[in-house]
Amino acid sequence: MKKRNVATGLTTVMLISLVAAACSSQPNDTPAAGETKKPDESKKPITFTWLAYDRPEGKVRQDWDIFKEIETKTGVKVEFQVVSQEGLKEKKQIMIATNSVTDFIQVDTLEGRQHGPDKVFLNLKDYLDKAPNLKAFYEKYPEARAVATGVDGGIYTVPVIEGDAEGKGFNFVWYTRKDIMDKYGLKAPTSVDEFYQFLKTLKEKQPDTYPLINNAIVGDTGLFTTFGRAFTGIHGFYNVDPATDKYAFAPYHKGYKDSLVYLNKLFNEKLLDPEFSMITQAQWEERILKGKSLVTFFWKADLETLMDKGRKAGSADYTLDAIPQFAADGIKNYQFSRSVVGASGRAISAKVKDKDRAVQFLDYLLGEEGSNYLSLGIEGKTYTKENGKAVYNKDFGASPFTTLRKDWGVWYDMVTLDNAKSREVWERGLSDKSKDINKRYEPFIIPAPKQIVKTKEELELEKSKLNNLNKFLEQKLTEFVAGKTPINDKTYQEFIDQAKKLGSDELLEMYNSAYTRTYGKK
Repeated sequence: MKKRNVATGLTTVMLISLVAAACSSQPNDTPAAGETKKPDESKKPITFTWLAYDRPEGKVRQDWDIFKEIETKTGVKVEFQVVSQEGLKEKKQIMIATNSVTDFIQVDTLEGRQHGPDKVFLNLKDYLDKAPNLKAFYEKYPEARAVATGVDGGIYTVPVIEGDAEGKGFNFVWYTRKDIMDKYGLKAPTSVDEFYQFLKTLKEKQPDTYPLINNAIVGDTGLFTTFGRAFTGIHGFYNVDPATDKYAFAPYHKGYKDSLVYLNKLFNEKLLDPEFSMITQAQWEERILKGKSLVTFFWKADLETLMDKGRKAGSADYTLDAIPQFAADGIKNYQFSRSVVGASGRAISAKVKDKDRAVQFLDYLLGEEGSNYLSLGIEGKTYTKENGKAVYNKDFGASPFTTLRKDWGVWYDMVTLDNAKSREVWERGLSDKSKDINKRYEPFIIPAPKQIVKTKEELELEKSKLNNLNKFLEQKLTEFVAGKTPINDKTYQEFIDQAKKLGSDELLEMYNSAYTRTYGKK
């Protein structure tokens, strides 16, 4: 009798187990009998607003195909709030000041650190356990976490990735009219003295030109930046000196006065465009295309496009090519690579209606699939795979970013999160000429310094001093180069003394203090 009871009990247990197994084997979205199917909350339709501005290549569109694909995969519809490029800064400032930012917005990481703790932006740190891609991002890029973290320890932005981790990618080259060089049998200059002789010869052969032209006086391609670095080894007015791994103020360097003497000589001999301090981008391009200027330092990505424009403008032989980067004797000849971590990042409004879904969406965009949509587009339409690696559609030409941005929303500022991925694919499909230029410039490229994180007091100091100092520097340097103020020991010392009165020493001390604190520099 006992054996029979045991057998009956085992049979009952087995039947219960089989029923349970059958229930558990049903698809998760299949309701049991008598139950209503529950919607997948992770893909329930939802709309998020997103601030963007119209780029020169093409205006923001609500119907870009990549966002149709993204909506299909995530249930998220993006509604762009569009402003002009000129009105972007003011629009952001108003939104931040009134705590009315769009659900998704790109801001400076500094703005994220400043206003995140005031509940303008969502604290992403609270959601890292639910966002594996986001968590992995900050682990991979400690610098990104550092510049995204506010004084309260919260994380408020996802910084845009700009450069490769190896620090090899770069943006700028010297280029000149190769057809004119060939016509007169000129060799590419390799030093500051040879560069001067090169310009002088071009002026002799083409007397109706001003051989050297710049599109700005400050910034990465600015005249004072380019020649200041060539004579001092310091990029811009304030930056890390690669020779010391400390911040330096370029005008304090003994070679800075030499750079002004050099530029003044170019100006006096009409080798430099006389309107160097006020040239607009349109004027710069017109003079390059019409052969009124023959040498410039600019974005390498535009070289072939500009060359095509020159040929279409009527000069069939119009050819541009790169010449070597140069520096004064004893000065490191270099160009910083693109920064790996950018100075701006994506933030989510602290008032977003569904915080979990917003973070989930951001996490998706950081993952491989979402990132590919934003940086590459749609496989088979904007890019294909060759030997397992992505290459952009060859029909898009030497500057694929124009079509990608205009027609697809790919590689679009304030939309993409990984410019480095886009650039890698673009450079993979470069012409042999562009690849050769990259190879020639590789020896000059060194990793860019990391961003520093300033305290509230340091930010106040910078805000109170830097703008006025920069205005003074730009005005006085222009006067030196144009000959309105003579360059000698007395006038240069007066220039330095005035810079110190405007706070150059205080700023230099602050930058070094912040650099040391952020990265443990000695």
